[in-house]
Amino acid sequence: MITAAQDFYRKLAANNSKDWWEANRGTYDDVLKPAALALLEDLTAPVGEIAGEPVKGKLFRPHRDVRFSKDKTPYKSHLHMMWTMQVEVAEAPVFFFGIGVDSVTVGAGRMGFEKPMLENWRKFVDLDTKRVLGIVDGVKAHGFDLREPALKRVPSGFAADHAAAELLRMKGCVATKDIGVPVDLEPALLAAFREVAPLNALLLQIAEA
Repeated sequence: MITAAQDFYRKLAANNSKDWWEANRGTYDDVLKPAALALLEDLTAPVGEIAGEPVKGKLFRPHRDVRFSKDKTPYKSHLHMMWTMQVEVAEAPVFFFGIGVDSVTVGAGRMGFEKPMLENWRKFVDLDTKRVLGIVDGVKAHGFDLREPALKRVPSGFAADHAAAELLRMKGCVATKDIGVPVDLEPALLAAFREVAPLNALLLQIAEA
């Protein structure tokens, strides 16, 4: 699946047009999409066990939303799927997997926090710094990188030299790592999800606060 997807997206990236897509979409419709949907279904139960909550899988559509983008290329140059925790909170964390031209990425978190979640995030980071940093450091120790903070400075009300200044500058929290091309994909994904699961558990706790 990975090799076929990377070959397809490498060619798409070199000729991202409707004509090319229509001439080659058989690879996506008959090979990549069915394999991706099968992977989503196969992993739904085990990812739910790792999350400690039921999850629902989603395969992202191949078309880009170009309405508000300067980049008008019509198709995404990667395959992207995710499993979202099915809990009664507005900002449930997700586990995700993506295959790009030169990357095979696994991760977890929330891309962007709404105001109540952002306020809770900052409170947790400030008041429970040691535990939060321990979770983040544990995830990093497994090779995950956090997305760069959205803010250049620590928000007002917090010390500029706060021990968790990097986290306070975030407006969302996502951890990712490249897993290369594993011989056996499903066990590799589940192993990576177990490594990053503590971050999602923290985000779920914050979302429910």
